[in-house]
Amino acid sequence: MTRWSENIRGLLMIPETAARAYRVVDFAELPGVPCPCGTARRAFADVPEFPGTIHVTEIDLDARLHHHKTLTETYYILECQPGARMQLDDEVVPLHPGLCVMIPPGVRHRAIGRMKVLIVVFPKFDPADEWLD
Repeated sequence: MTRWSENIRGLLMIPETAARAYRVVDFAELPGVPCPCGTARRAFADVPEFPGTIHVTEIDLDARLHHHKTLTETYYILECQPGARMQLDDEVVPLHPGLCVMIPPGVRHRAIGRMKVLIVVFPKFDPADEWLD
């Protein structure tokens, strides 16, 4: 017989097993942490089998220009205000929902304008690898 457990809000029914091969994360339940872009909610940092992290980030108007020495970030734009852009080194790229931007190590970047983005990071996110200009 399968036993079931509920998350805090009771919205997600997950079977209890001794060792699940999968993970389920409700980003609404994750604490937001400050970052150079705004506020990030980060998942899967504690999962050794997953080589990266997944973030949902609310970008503030005053996102800071920064780069990473080892991390590759891929931004998927979920929502953004009209006129939203991203600075990538010395180029500014217009953004819209559904656009995806891959940012390899060494590329200075910042989002310009309010937006909500899904960020896939490889290898796992390391706050020590955020280098502000």
